Amino acid sequence: MVWTWRYEKTDGTVVAPSGPLEEFAGQGDAETWIGESWKQLVEDGVDTAVLLDDDREIYSMSLHEG
Repeated sequence: MVWTWRYEKTDGTVVAPSGPLEEFAGQGDAETWIGESWKQLVEDGVDTAVLLDDDREIYSMSLHEG
């Protein structure tokens, strides 16, 4: 299993990350990374992060505070 994040605008349009696509061995690693990286992603124009386990969508979350 490979865990990744997909990045989207509010309207669901996919946003390409500014750096390389990060891949993680587990859900916890992916969640730790997003916790450390979300501010940069927002600066890059990302509104929503979608956690994927291979191609299966696990959940999505807004990167905006509030």
